[in-house]
Formats: sequence, structure tokens, C-alpha cells
Amino acid sequence: MKTLTLVRHAKSSWNDPLLADFDRPLNKRGLRDAPFMAELLSAEVKTVDHLVSSPARRAAVTAGFFAAAIGWPAERIVYDDRIYAAGTAALLYLIQEFDDRHRHVLLVGHNPAITEISSVLAGHSLGNVPTCGVVRIVFEVEQWAAIGPDSGRLAAYEYPKKHRDD
Repeated sequence: MKTLTLVRHAKSSWNDPLLADFDRPLNKRGLRDAPFMAELLSAEVKTVDHLVSSPARRAAVTAGFFAAAIGWPAERIVYDDRIYAAGTAALLYLIQEFDDRHRHVLLVGHNPAITEISSVLAGHSLGNVPTCGVVRIVFEVEQWAAIGPDSGRLAAYEYPKKHRDD
């Protein structure tokens, strides 16, 4: 059995119009939501076997909060350039490449790819995965390469506004 936890990066700032998209930081809400959602995840998931993230600043910072919450050493986060601009097919290919020794992988990325891959793998639309949304999908397979459309079961879908009024 394989478990994939997909995280859309927390809310980012658009305050500096001259800043490259790749370098945008988290805004105040993102800095509040990322640790909150990470702690929420850590209450259900004690560990993962692999943590991979887009290297974009907002995703990397989000990944850092999740790593801290589950006790994953920050220096062991794998930053994969392919995640930054990935579409659904590219993310699926990346997932299928994961080492089969990893039973649970946490991947931090961007929309629309996080929403699309979540819906494709779970076999039904999740709508729009909000910033810092967390989707956990379980697969009854032994190899990541066996994962494809409609092959997973949605185990959890959490997002900040589900737990907060603001």
C-alpha cells in the first residue's frame, strides 16, 4: 500500500510586482496557515518516508513547516525543479518514479497541478484545492509505477477555512 499526501503551498504575497514568481514569499495568512495545517497533519500522520517540494520560495517555506511538524529534518527535503511548472501528466510521471521503498510520500506543489492530480488520482473532482490544502490519497499497490487515474482512495482532505472562520 502507498500513501501520497499532496500539499498546495500556503498563501503567497503579491506585494512586490518586481519579484519573480519563483521568489514570492508567503504572506501573513500563509505564515499563519502553514504551521496550523502542518500540525493538523502531524496529529494524523506521524511520519513520512519521503518529502519532496517545488523549490519555489513559497512552496519550500511551506514544506519546511510540514517537515518541522512531523520531525522530518529540513536538510532531507528534496527540492525537485519539475514540480514548479508541472502539469498533471508531469506530476503523475514524477509520482510514478518514487522509490518503492517509500510507503508514504508528502509532495508540496502548486495549483492548478495539485488540484488536478488530486482529482485524477482520487477519481472524482475535489473542486479547487485552496492554498495550504492537504489531500491524502491511499493506493492499494506495491509500486508507485502502478499508480494512475482513478487508482486511489481519498483518505483526507483538509484546508484552513474548514477549521477557521476567517
